[in-house]
Amino acid sequence: MDPGAHASREVSDVGEDTEWKKVALMRAIVEKQDPVAKEVDDYMLRRFLRARDLDLEKASNLFLKYLKWRKEAIPKGFISESEVQNDIAQKKMFMQGFDKRGCPIGIVLAGKHYYSKRDLDEFKRFVVYILEKLCDRIPRGQEKFTAIGDLQGWGYSNCDIRAYLASLDILQNNYPERLGKVFLVHVPYLFMKAWKIIYPFIDKNTRKKIVFVEDKNLKETLLEDIDEDQLPEIYGGKASLVSIEDA
Repeated sequence: MDPGAHASREVSDVGEDTEWKKVALMRAIVEKQDPVAKEVDDYMLRRFLRARDLDLEKASNLFLKYLKWRKEAIPKGFISESEVQNDIAQKKMFMQGFDKRGCPIGIVLAGKHYYSKRDLDEFKRFVVYILEKLCDRIPRGQEKFTAIGDLQGWGYSNCDIRAYLASLDILQNNYPERLGKVFLVHVPYLFMKAWKIIYPFIDKNTRKKIVFVEDKNLKETLLEDIDEDQLPEIYGGKASLVSIEDA
């Protein structure tokens, strides 16, 4: 949960002024229904508001559901590596460096995820483990992370619609407005069949953050957002991949 409840913030324009007024109203609503809401800062409430286009009722409901989810999904306040050993062993998730905006970078090697090897409950815990680690690395003054979804070698044995939809549900409903941008690279034609199934479940705010990158423009495109010393060598940069458990 975000540290620094009621963190100080500056209002830079009229739009933000309206947002912060709604945040104050939302805080009154959610704290009345769940005292745990007092522990979160205004920025977290604003992310939930933005995810619901500043609709106070919808944002409050989403946030209260999040608090309930968190108590059940992360009862200890964190996910330990021992709870996600199977997924960690597959070496499919990496995390290192920051993009030019200061957002931490997560890299998913989708071709190393196998439907036949995954337990859905553990996989959901793994998604939470990833998101918690990424969010913990977000520096003060920034709220988002950047992701690279690498589909090199992706085929039928990697296709796992249930896992993809579970990931989306966790991200969109419990970590709203945390994803800054996701680059999909080395995308095989076969993946587009799965994409057609997944796409309707992606909300409009998330859709705007997805960038399909052509192989011929891979390095050039990634360098627009990520400095060479932060970009992994496999994409033409100078950084080595760091497994998520070592990050």
